[in-house]
Amino acid sequence: NVEIRPKPSEKPEQMTFLRGGELVPKTHPVIAFRGLLDQLQAELLVVGSKLDGQLRSDLAEVLTVTRQIMRCQVLEEPWEERSICGMTAAELRQRSHEPQKFYGQGHFMPDFSDKPEILELNRLRTLVRKTELAGCRAMPEREDLLQVLNRLSSLLWILIIREKRGMCGGAEC
Repeated sequence: NVEIRPKPSEKPEQMTFLRGGELVPKTHPVIAFRGLLDQLQAELLVVGSKLDGQLRSDLAEVLTVTRQIMRCQVLEEPWEERSICGMTAAELRQRSHEPQKFYGQGHFMPDFSDKPEILELNRLRTLVRKTELAGCRAMPEREDLLQVLNRLSSLLWILIIREKRGMCGGAEC
């Protein structure tokens, strides 16, 4: 069984390779998911380039995780459970749901008065959510990757909470 792959000049512009020689329309849900994951990585780079210290290090780890998600999706590999920024998936979920308990800062709605880092992190968090939703449409069977994306949005919320707590001098805002 020999796979026949069209020459690049024979591939219609509105088509792209999903994996191997499988051609699909560029509007295919998996291609849309990959595009959002790529956009998320680009945004992480832009935001991270404006930061330094621990926050930049945390975003670098998020970037690494998004690249691993892409690899697992493209190569059809399973996600290997690991901690992200020193927290397990269960810890990320718990801490994002109970920030007052862990960080002394309750849930809040971002506002114009918040510092730029909080607003940038919130933008990243919403892009992670958008990417997760595209993943749900494209590959509902990949619960492993969908959970990691969900935990990345939890992590970004935790980073926002930490920044808000720091903005308020250690007191809840």
